[in-house]
Amino acid sequence: MTDAVRYERVGPVAWVTIDRPEARNAIDASVREGLFDVATRFNADDAAVLALTGAGDVAFCAGADLKEMAEMGLEVPPPDFIPMFGRTLEVRKPTIAAVNGVAFAGGWMIAQACDLCVASTRAQFAITEVKVGRSSPWAAPLIHMIPQRIMMEIVLTGKPISAQRAHEIGLVNRLAEPGDLMAAAIALAAEILEGAPLSVGAAREMVMLSTEMGRAAALRAARQVSERAYRSEDALEGPRAFVEKRRPQWKGR
Repeated sequence: MTDAVRYERVGPVAWVTIDRPEARNAIDASVREGLFDVATRFNADDAAVLALTGAGDVAFCAGADLKEMAEMGLEVPPPDFIPMFGRTLEVRKPTIAAVNGVAFAGGWMIAQACDLCVASTRAQFAITEVKVGRSSPWAAPLIHMIPQRIMMEIVLTGKPISAQRAHEIGLVNRLAEPGDLMAAAIALAAEILEGAPLSVGAAREMVMLSTEMGRAAALRAARQVSERAYRSEDALEGPRAFVEKRRPQWKGR
């Protein structure tokens, strides 16, 4: 891990913080390295959910470090340049973005790539690439989250939207007061943890598959990824616990 990214355990939750508040948590080489390390550590850890946030109360992540980009003379970023869950970072368990401040450009990208999003009522979101002569091909999957015309306005104008607006259009799952953001993210993680681990994993993969293929193909693929959950001990424990009126004891097998 680098000093720019902190990894802490809060019970079963891996709490990850981009820690460059003096640069509005912008993504530079140290953040990129730290986030790649996070994916490796989280996959090997027994933490069940990852929650990602930014240090301070001003910025979640302001995007790529433009000073670094100017010094590099960066034109087309290589495919693995920016850490992105589901693309350049493979994680096998649920992820939550806890957006504490501005999430602009690459910051929006990181929040978008997480499975779920909790945002401070003071947060703002923007895809600002048009303002600095860049492009945002990473935003293409956003069309599965929000309506086309709203997406078009966001990427064409580069103007920020409020946390409330992000919640209204479906980009954000839950809003929280600034001081309650961490608690809100952990509460959402706790709700996930109430489910059987193999069932949660299958449900997550089903959603991912459904955004990548047509209806019939997604149904076939989703059934395949559900086989392990169906055949698990937990699949018998759930109905048994219901009949016995007790909380199920999940084993993850």
